[in-house]
Amino acid sequence: MLDHAICIPARPNHPGRVAGSYLQPLLEAAAARGVGAAALARGAGLAADALDPLPARLPAADYVRLLDAGAELGNDPHFGLHVGERVKLGTFSAYGLILLSCRDFGQAFAQTLRYEALAHDLGRSTLTVQGDVAAYSWHSHYPPRHRHLADSVFAGIRVFGNWLAGTSLPAPSLALMHDGGDPAGHEEYRRVFGSVPAFGAATNTACFDAALLACPVPNADVSLYPVLQTHAERLLRQHTPEPDLAAQVHAAIVAGLPHGEARLAAVARQLRMTPRTLQRKLAGAGASFQQILDQARFALARDYLARGLSLLEITSLLGYQEQSAFNHAFRDWAGINPGAWRERSAPGTRGL
Repeated sequence: MLDHAICIPARPNHPGRVAGSYLQPLLEAAAARGVGAAALARGAGLAADALDPLPARLPAADYVRLLDAGAELGNDPHFGLHVGERVKLGTFSAYGLILLSCRDFGQAFAQTLRYEALAHDLGRSTLTVQGDVAAYSWHSHYPPRHRHLADSVFAGIRVFGNWLAGTSLPAPSLALMHDGGDPAGHEEYRRVFGSVPAFGAATNTACFDAALLACPVPNADVSLYPVLQTHAERLLRQHTPEPDLAAQVHAAIVAGLPHGEARLAAVARQLRMTPRTLQRKLAGAGASFQQILDQARFALARDYLARGLSLLEITSLLGYQEQSAFNHAFRDWAGINPGAWRERSAPGTRGL
């Protein structure tokens, strides 16, 4: 039984955007490895001038491609870790200042869960507390094969947390969904996190002593919190325009999957627009129909697996004609097949 949980739902509102400030550490890490902005952009399939000057925002899918391109062009198997190490206060956009006005780390975590969308739409966070153990999980919108993404997020949290505390925090018990790459390089994880994560886990989760949540933030100016929060709330409303097309598409997909009505044409018809118009409007919001479909299917698949449904039932509910197609898609999303995921996620199985 959970004592309590802080859980901001992974809303698909205005998905697929990354603030320019969040991109800066990636550019710095690439430059440190001799990869300039133009070469990095070309490596990710973007125009050579796409990153110069620094854009105010860019599609999240482009950010993920930039991470992978930086790792390849810089010949750096731990590029994500090195991006995270360059995180600064300004990286987190407007809500970074809020963290400096929080009375304790529990409040700081709550603000991260509430306002991380102002920095990026790459994934969403949850925090649960059971007894004396707190568990922070980051639910990526992208498959585990993009391991530099999860590495950069957790390395950034580690580095910024140490900076906020003014000291090196105890090493968390960290679990990551990706395979960790070459075991010969795992010491780099130990250098950054203080311990080597458990790889191939069911979730991206860091467990730590819940007592940390009550620790005060040194030099916090709590008097600024109401003003900064009001500003952040206004920005969040602007970031989440109504009506939210991506949320409508997501809802239509979830409702239509069991009935074979989750195709682009069917969803567009339900939303009273042509398929081409729907694709254009989603692209303008930094998303795509296929991305939302994959996210919906992956989330539903994990729920169905946890509930004990058979693979044949799940295949049908997710709108696949063949079980082999579902198995192949799930391996792309999770890095392992559905049966293995179910075993790792079963009660009593240590996934952390």
